[in-house]
Amino acid sequence: MKSGLMFVKLVNPCSGEGTIYLFDLCLQQLFEIKVFKEKHHSWFIDQSVQSGGLLHFATPMDPLFLLLHYLRKADKEGKFQPLDQVVLDDTFPNCILLLRLPDLEKLLQHVTEEKEVDKKKYYKYSKEKTIKWLGKKVQQTVSALKTNNVNVSARVQATAFFSGDPFSSDKEEDYVCYAHGLISDYIPKELSDDLAKYLKLPEPSVPLPSPPSKVAAQRQKRGK
Repeated sequence: MKSGLMFVKLVNPCSGEGTIYLFDLCLQQLFEIKVFKEKHHSWFIDQSVQSGGLLHFATPMDPLFLLLHYLRKADKEGKFQPLDQVVLDDTFPNCILLLRLPDLEKLLQHVTEEKEVDKKKYYKYSKEKTIKWLGKKVQQTVSALKTNNVNVSARVQATAFFSGDPFSSDKEEDYVCYAHGLISDYIPKELSDDLAKYLKLPEPSVPLPSPPSKVAAQRQKRGK
């Protein structure tokens, strides 16, 4: 740990496996680590050239995606519980760092029902609220894609995504489909399927194309 930065292994909210994240103890913020790797690349660092195409970069991540993993797991008991009894993990004990994040109660309003007893708050996972929150995430992603002039139509159509209509001209639908795929990297498949129904997306005939960061990660695995 240096300058308040701490690399920790936490549960991946999509796969359930362990993944390395970066936690800024000073800013109280969570970052995911993205990896970019190309075989024949070098980087200019100060006045020198460093060989090797491997590049790690940290991007801010909404901690609510990780908290959802524990809320959904606790929901199997069907009762309201204090958060410190929900976010517990023998495999990934650093999950308690999530409880230090600011505005946590405000975040939880998007995905839980809440009760207060003797000035102590108890929470229970709400699927309805969660799907609506994820729907907003998709729309925010669509807006970001458009603002940055990211053309996703060709990527979606190239995979013959729409059953019976492989070359849809509905560009807005292409953006929503692609944004749904990006958000699905942070949620389990069951939630992804429920979100697709909420967004009224057509049944996919083949998987959506992977975003650039995922393609880079897949190349890294093949290169090992």
